[in-house]
Amino acid sequence: MFRHIVLFWLKDKSEENIRTTVDILQSMKGDIPGMLTLEASADAAGTPRSCDICLCETFEDRSAYEAYRTHPVHLPVQAHMHSVMELSHSADYEVLKP
Repeated sequence: MFRHIVLFWLKDKSEENIRTTVDILQSMKGDIPGMLTLEASADAAGTPRSCDICLCETFEDRSAYEAYRTHPVHLPVQAHMHSVMELSHSADYEVLKP
């Protein structure tokens, strides 16, 4: 399995904008082959180092993740995120089996 995690800091930190953006991220759930899980949520801690939204996705393998990057369902969501975010950081890794 392959995991993709993105932390987003938004330009507009209003509750409405965060809720709308989380909904847009979650709209990809179930529509992309090879995507096993998708979680998107607003930060709950509110600490000075917290992001505004966290996205965590798990794919069958790295090739499924690579296909997701150019999938027609993902591209408009990516465009939206680029328009509303101030900053993002990501981590991508192979999920090790015990």
